[in-house]
Amino acid sequence: MALMPVAEALQRVLAGARALPAEDVPLHRARGRVLAKDLIALRTQPPAALSAMDGYAVRADDVAQGPATLTVIGEVAAGHPFDGSVGPGQAARIFTGGVMPDGADTVVVQELTTRDGDTVTTQKPAARGRNVRAAGIDFTQGDILLRAGRRLTDRDLMLAAAMNHPNLSVHRRPKIAVLGTGDELVMPGNRLNPGEIVYSNGFALTALAESEGAEVTDLGIARDRLDDIAAAIRRARDSGADILLTSGGASVGDHDLVQKALNAEGLDLSFWRVALRPGRPMMYGHLGDMHVLGVPGNPVSSYVCAFLFLAPLIRTLSGRTDVAQVPENARLGRDMPANDERADYLRATLQPGPNGPVATPLPEQDSSLMAPLAKADCLLIRPPGAPAAAAGSPCVILKLAL
Repeated sequence: MALMPVAEALQRVLAGARALPAEDVPLHRARGRVLAKDLIALRTQPPAALSAMDGYAVRADDVAQGPATLTVIGEVAAGHPFDGSVGPGQAARIFTGGVMPDGADTVVVQELTTRDGDTVTTQKPAARGRNVRAAGIDFTQGDILLRAGRRLTDRDLMLAAAMNHPNLSVHRRPKIAVLGTGDELVMPGNRLNPGEIVYSNGFALTALAESEGAEVTDLGIARDRLDDIAAAIRRARDSGADILLTSGGASVGDHDLVQKALNAEGLDLSFWRVALRPGRPMMYGHLGDMHVLGVPGNPVSSYVCAFLFLAPLIRTLSGRTDVAQVPENARLGRDMPANDERADYLRATLQPGPNGPVATPLPEQDSSLMAPLAKADCLLIRPPGAPAAAAGSPCVILKLAL
């Protein structure tokens, strides 16, 4: 099977993906979830004209010239409207959030007044509408303020609450089963025997998936035996996973058994091997309704593949409209040689420059090196066949999450 371009591979991954069904969740549990339908304001905010400051509610005509002495006829606190009406030569003591009394259209802040019993004197003229928040200045009933496909932030929850929604209709979270494979792998904290290495991929893959809003089940490490790998695949399917994410064993060596086990379970393989560095031996297919994404065992390869393919898949299943990783423009921080037939995703640092951010590839780019990946701010993309480029030349990057 020939190497597949990255763009075509991503298109295939997303082609059969659809947003998962909707469910209602309480507002306090909706952060990070994706709206399944537009959210309409059930009320107007504010519902009436309110005072923006502590002071005195007055008629603008009475304070157009200063100073002016007025009779105080009542008091207005937030939640306690004034029943009367402010007439000529009158004022009402008002506090922030208080409903403007009938007849009043302006608030003079208390710092610009002098009170003497039942009279108050304003020190300066005040313009009509000063320190008043008009009814509906924020939003009005019936306004669509949050659109379907939006991943909800903490600020969105504030708005939804103000719109008077106690529950929100959101798409179900994608369920992901993560499986590591390899006889050489041991969990962190264990003593290593000769030939063993610490299993690290799953921790990054799980964190990435959870940061995108997925629910993750850790299937642990399967040994390099067909029956062990097949049993883990069946556990993923029986658990109702939407995505099975495997790490390692995706190639075709004598000990790379993941594809063989998947084929035995009925894998419908879409592609294997992508024109990508790092990450060439990546595969994708389906087991029934379950998406299967097999990333390489080398740590950097596994992460880059998950960043490029798993994250957009999770976003699509979650119902998001912002699916693709967004490329940004930068300048090269050093000279680059011509590239070969594979797209290169180089780990790079970012620094501000006079013509925009400067992306400098880290000196070591081997796909097994995790320290450079942890230092990187972005992936610098070198397209297939890109010619040599000098420092300062335009380039394209994908920023990594901080």
